[in-house]
Amino acid sequence: MDIQTLTEFFKWCTILNVGLLAFWSVWFLFASDLVCCLQRPWFSASREAWDLVMYSFLGAFKIFVLVLNVVPWVALLIIG
Repeated sequence: MDIQTLTEFFKWCTILNVGLLAFWSVWFLFASDLVCCLQRPWFSASREAWDLVMYSFLGAFKIFVLVLNVVPWVALLIIG
């Protein structure tokens, strides 16, 4: 695999994952009550615990996207 192919791969991974992160953030911001009510039959957690878990997952996903997608893409842009 050459550098150009890897650069394109990481570019599209970054675009897709940032889009997923934005979609998830918008859902958490505007429809958190709906999602919480839909999940309540399976997970009996308080609203505060739900918000904490979702916020933690968003933060972890953002870190993973930055470390595993954005950083390699920028590194490949620099060396390519």
